Amino acid sequence: MFGWIADAWRAHGGRKLFRATAIFFSVTAVASGVVLWQTAKGSGQAASLSSLPLGPTSSLRSLSPAPDPGPLGPEGVPIPAAHPLARADAPAPGQGVDGITAAAAEQLAFHIHAHLTVFVAGAPRQIPYGVGIAPPLEVEPTPQGPFALGGAAFFSLHTHAADGIIHIESPIVRTYTLGDFFDIWHEPLGPERVGPATGHVTAFFDGRHYLGNPRDIPLLAHAQLQLDVGRPLVAPESIAFPPGL
Repeated sequence: MFGWIADAWRAHGGRKLFRATAIFFSVTAVASGVVLWQTAKGSGQAASLSSLPLGPTSSLRSLSPAPDPGPLGPEGVPIPAAHPLARADAPAPGQGVDGITAAAAEQLAFHIHAHLTVFVAGAPRQIPYGVGIAPPLEVEPTPQGPFALGGAAFFSLHTHAADGIIHIESPIVRTYTLGDFFDIWHEPLGPERVGPATGHVTAFFDGRHYLGNPRDIPLLAHAQLQLDVGRPLVAPESIAFPPGL
């Protein structure tokens, strides 16, 4: 991570610091967010995992090895050396999507992160920065790549870097899905389509074959999600979540 973000994350326990408007959180609010995050990581998440339609990857035909994930981006997560799957987008402030509304600042009562990887015909695609942040974006150029600091409004699901990290930052405890994220992005998602890419979609959840509709995949804490459109199929990629994510 580049210097000013690393300093901000260390000073604020993994929260991001925005220059345009100073956002301060009380000790109570921070403590509440930590408790909720631990709950999501604990028994609640375990119960959700047990109900997911997961199968072994051995049921699939041969998988190509996952390629090099790329250099580390501004969040300390690899950014694939690839074109974006689609341009970043978000609803306008005041508009709602799937019962999700936007706020002027990030809502951290419920704060977790998941990671999404996409391959189309065996080639990686980036998840762009700025998904779920209403324009105009405030973007910080860094040696590791652009970082979206803010915008006109934040939706509960958004991206700050092109590294596939989906930030789930919500005023309520709720199980969001990958379909929610794509709806906020204004991109289609289903068994035969991922954004503009069409073809049979093979989904993975934490290294296992997800057997249901990819729209229904839950965005759980530190979940590692992968969507392969068409063939060849690529073995599930795994990244290390750095401190603060």
